[in-house]
This record gives sequence, structure tokens and C-alpha cells, in this order.
Amino acid sequence: MYIADGWTDYELMDCGGGDKFERWGKHTLLRPDPQAIWPMEPCSPDAVYHRSSAGGGAWEYLRPLPENWEISYGDLSFVVRPTGFKHTGLFPEQAVNWDWMRRLIEGAKRPVSVLNLFAYTGGATVACLKAGAQVLHLDASKGMVAWAKDNTAASGVACAPVRYIVDDAMKFVQRERRRGRFYDAVIMAPPSYGRGPTGEMWKIEDGLYPLVSACADILSKEPLFFLINSYTTGLAPAVLKNLLDIALLPRFGGSAEAAEVALPCSRRSIMLPCGASGRWMAD
Repeated sequence: MYIADGWTDYELMDCGGGDKFERWGKHTLLRPDPQAIWPMEPCSPDAVYHRSSAGGGAWEYLRPLPENWEISYGDLSFVVRPTGFKHTGLFPEQAVNWDWMRRLIEGAKRPVSVLNLFAYTGGATVACLKAGAQVLHLDASKGMVAWAKDNTAASGVACAPVRYIVDDAMKFVQRERRRGRFYDAVIMAPPSYGRGPTGEMWKIEDGLYPLVSACADILSKEPLFFLINSYTTGLAPAVLKNLLDIALLPRFGGSAEAAEVALPCSRRSIMLPCGASGRWMAD
């Protein structure tokens, strides 16, 4: 397992009964989590997200909360905001991957260009910028790109070399190949299902390998790393490793690995799985 255990401003206090009880800075939230199928002791959060039988859901605020607030992970800072679709704008388990990417970028001792696809609110973007890389941040949602800009400002890297693009991932990658533009590293966190900014349909089972293969075509002659994050419970870590082995090893060598990503629970000795990550790195 890749375990994100370096937090102080975030804490998974408990989980069970289909929920997780979390501390985000000074505020506590109770949110659904389908992996937590064991019982949980009663808790007293500041806000609870209730799913609707008609789809979606809504927050119930048991104590006053600000509209948004900041939390930090080391020298990184992020704007947290409870949204109408249960998310807060940050996946704290990804901190273990931020640390991994920063070590590789800082250890490269050369300029590194990073392509971050399905980049959401830019946790990985901020981490790579802090390590000294230049980043192209792409997401299909204008709102998420705006939020990412807030996070780069909060972390003090708003003036770092970053470009923000609102586009469909595959279409953009194909255009970059035609333009002859290459990257030293690729990050992607594709959803199970989704639509691009002009209605392009995405289904991970059909689209992931073609996208990984297309991204391999725009890796530089000396690529540094490739990271795939999957929140789809049906895809085992071995699937991600197989994708990387097939798409990258024959062309670039290096090595690939994959594992579940998890958060430690502070009130009991268990780990909450939060999807999987596949990692490729150069020799």
C-alpha cells in the first residue's frame, strides 16, 4: 500500500457504516465512503453529507462553517470547500504521490516538464511546481481550473511556470503530438465516467489504455515518471501496472509498480483504501 501518513492538518479520525469521519484543519466532516463497510462508533461532526435517493445529495450543517478555508501539507496549502457532490476539492491520500513526484523532480537536477491530465483542483500541480517543474494543468471543468489557480496562489507558486487548459484530455494529447510537443512526466487521474467540455464521452475501461498509449507518444527522450491514479474500485492495481508495462517498458525501459492508496485511521489500527496508483519511473 501507498500510505498517506504525513498529514497534520488532515486526519481520518474514523470510518465505517459507509461513512468516513474527517478533520480538515479545525473542522470535521462526515462523508459517505462505500469502502467502509464495517461498523463505526457514533461521532459529532460539524457537517454531514446526506445522499439523496434521487441522486446527488446535500450537506447538513450542525455547526457554523466558513464557505472555504485553507489547510496545509508541509509547504503546500490548499483551499478546502464542501461541494454539492460531497467532495472538498482535495484528495488527501494523494499526498503520498505528491511526495514521490517531488523526490523524483528534485533529484533529476534538470528542468522537468509535467503534463497533468484530469488535474482537478491541482494538488499534483502545486506539488510539482514547488519541486521546480513546469506544469501544463488540464481539466475539462472551468470551475476546477479556477480552483487550481486558488491553490497555486495559496501555496505561493502562482508565478511559477504553469499553463491552465480547459479541454478534452485525448484531443489535447493528440494535438500535442501533431505539434511536436513533449513532456518529461505525465500524471493522470481519470474518472470512471465523464464528459469533456464539448460533450466528449469518457469511460475508463474503454479509454484508459488508448490515452496512456497516446501519452507515451509525447514523452521526451529522457522521461522521468508516469503516474496513473484510479478511483474506480473495479480496477485492481495490477491492471494499472499492466498498462504501464505494455505502453512504456518496451520503449523507455525503467520499472513499473502499482498498489492501493490508503489513509490511516487515527482511532483504530486500520487503513481506508482510496483507489490505486500505478507508477512508472526511469532507471
